[in-house]
Amino acid sequence: MIGRLNHVAIAVPDLEAAVAQYRDTLGADVSDPIDLPDHGVTTVFVNLPNTKIELLLPLGENSPIQGFLNKNSSGGIHHVCYEVDDILAARDKLVADGMRILGSGEPKTGAHGKPVLFLHPKDFSGTLVELEEV
Repeated sequence: MIGRLNHVAIAVPDLEAAVAQYRDTLGADVSDPIDLPDHGVTTVFVNLPNTKIELLLPLGENSPIQGFLNKNSSGGIHHVCYEVDDILAARDKLVADGMRILGSGEPKTGAHGKPVLFLHPKDFSGTLVELEEV
């Protein structure tokens, strides 16, 4: 069902500093920041030859990323994102297999303008998993 690794997301307490590390220190191609109010984040993508790193900064007081940073003040890996061909079929199979979809269970539009869902970390070895339709 899952395809390629789309990205690994890292929550950061200082987006400008994180961008500078990847761009200036590591020489990576880094996107401009994008505010995603529906997800409560500002996001930047570090483009790598085989995948992406997503840097996440809380956007607003109710951001789930702020809660993560409250527990991990230096930041850290927040989730991994895998590609799927059909997000609704993937969701239905996962639910049938007893997995939990976070939120309403309906896909939201993600940073790439494509449908995404998040899977409960307790169902995936403590890892928050995002699925993105490609």
